[in-house]
Amino acid sequence: MSGKKRVFLTGATGNWGRRVLREFAGRSERFQVVALVLPSEKDRKVIGEYADMPNLEVVYGNLTDYPTVESCVRGADYVLHVGALVSPAADDHPDLAWQVNVGSNKNIVKAILALPDPAAVGFVGIGSVAETGDRRPPVHWGRVGDPLRVSQYDEYGQSKVAAEKAVVEAGLPRWVWLRQTGIFHPGMLEIRDAIITHAVLGDVMEWVSDADSARLLANICEDGVPEEFWGGIYNIGGGAGWRLTNWELQTRMTSAMGVKDVRQWYNRNWFATRNFHGQWYTDSDRLEDLVPFRQDTFESALERAVRSAPLSVRMAGKVPASIVKNLVMKPLSLQPRGTMAFIRDNDQDKISAYFGSRREWEQIGDWSSFASPSPDRTPRLLDHGYDESKEPARWTRDDYADVADFRGGVLLSESVNPGDIATPLRWRCADGHEFDGSPRLILTAGHWCPECVRDPAHYSEQAKANRFLAQVEEAYPSGAAPTPE
Repeated sequence: MSGKKRVFLTGATGNWGRRVLREFAGRSERFQVVALVLPSEKDRKVIGEYADMPNLEVVYGNLTDYPTVESCVRGADYVLHVGALVSPAADDHPDLAWQVNVGSNKNIVKAILALPDPAAVGFVGIGSVAETGDRRPPVHWGRVGDPLRVSQYDEYGQSKVAAEKAVVEAGLPRWVWLRQTGIFHPGMLEIRDAIITHAVLGDVMEWVSDADSARLLANICEDGVPEEFWGGIYNIGGGAGWRLTNWELQTRMTSAMGVKDVRQWYNRNWFATRNFHGQWYTDSDRLEDLVPFRQDTFESALERAVRSAPLSVRMAGKVPASIVKNLVMKPLSLQPRGTMAFIRDNDQDKISAYFGSRREWEQIGDWSSFASPSPDRTPRLLDHGYDESKEPARWTRDDYADVADFRGGVLLSESVNPGDIATPLRWRCADGHEFDGSPRLILTAGHWCPECVRDPAHYSEQAKANRFLAQVEEAYPSGAAPTPE
């Protein structure tokens, strides 16, 4: 083990984490992995599949327990913090989501800063595309620095916004924050949860494979990563070939399972028309340039997923569509978080969040008026409220004041240190909330008022004073989600 880099990995038993383990198993001559695993029966069974991995050390414990986290951080060269409570479990257990997703990052940061040489550890924190929420066409192109705008009822996204702020502002010498997009993994073909009814058919996502995502994390730990990589926030995306609409994802997956017309599985109005998340990135190639990791195509990943799927999935096209629709998909849509449960129960808040109104849901129509969505593929950038050609080292108080004004707020700090983008300043939003945030957090990462971001139901009201947010909110002037007609 002498001379090997030591990597502390969290989330090793999840879909992404398992691929990361497999990636490091192939690099055993250079890396020793310490995996923190929950001592549950399920997690023990999963990690048991790696019992013959020669460079793996398993520690059983909880991310929210600081002494356990500190013991894992001690001696590590890198911390890959993949572990989190994700949706839909995070939405069902919001308090736990915050405890795990925010608390674990704070525990790791604290442990690194307590080391004799914090700069000796590279910390990789993981965010989410859910931080920027619902980005329907025509504002479906995005980049780091766009408004943080979490969908309603998405506690996972909210917890990741808070976790990101905690890491960016922590003062770590060597850190990076990666906003993960949708990970395409073999289990995608077996998802049977009502959350699939939240996916807007005309919306987009720039996906990435689990294999490429694992390769990225392992490559970050290799020699030769440029120093400029550290201290940044990046979007993880698969690139142009992975930019799909939700409808295209549905049809390509089901076609690979032998399904001729997936429309026979669902009613069109079972799918939400807003309030999910996803975008195509204008900046995802930047991460690839710094730490090359892309090798997969969507086609190869899909073929791999089908090949490893159970026979019942591979033969889905042989099952009469009426059976799938009435015995699988309809009951699924009526599960507690399903869209048709909201309609059945006349849950006005949920109906408003996912459809705009009951009347708008009633006007969706059937498949006869549906056309395959074709969002604009010309990248477009939102205005971030300052001169982006100006180097951060040259940012001044006037730049910060302009940013605050663009968001309907005020910069309260009277003095700033030229070239210092890491020290928090004091700001006030249009609603009078005062808060701290560094220029890096506000300008580079797109954060603003931490109280206002927690109130998605009133984003449209906030946008009346916040021109930064209005670029997204006012893209739907009627209040209705665009549907392909």
